[in-house]
Amino acid sequence: MNEKNISLLRCPVARGLESVGDTWSILILRDAFAGLTRFDQFRKNLGIAPTMLTKRLAALTDDGLLEKRLYSERPPREEYVLTEAGQDFLPVLMMIGAWAQRNCGENLARYIDDETGVEIQPIGVDAMTGAKLGSRPMRMSLTNTGN
Repeated sequence: MNEKNISLLRCPVARGLESVGDTWSILILRDAFAGLTRFDQFRKNLGIAPTMLTKRLAALTDDGLLEKRLYSERPPREEYVLTEAGQDFLPVLMMIGAWAQRNCGENLARYIDDETGVEIQPIGVDAMTGAKLGSRPMRMSLTNTGN
């Protein structure tokens, strides 16, 4: 990020994209939510070059979205599991998917609730007011006072 632009340093969108702002990182997180944990699983599912996958997994680990856990001592092997911060990214993934379903063509996969079998239609809602995001005027504030 260009540190000369102070507004970008305080912008939550810019800071979030700094952690997960490339296609590979977001797809790795998607696959982690689907239950993939091992390097070879990610590589096979994504068709990503091993060097690129190594870099992305390291960045996601450094940024606290994934953590490495030893699953075999002989030979030593590690898997990647979602942290609390990584788990917190699921609604973002679902909102990206919902946006794509509305705006990026037909015949895309859908989210289905395993318990009910009903399609999930994610929406963003303000927890304080209950208002659907985008339904009311808003602005970004650099203070925590709501000003």
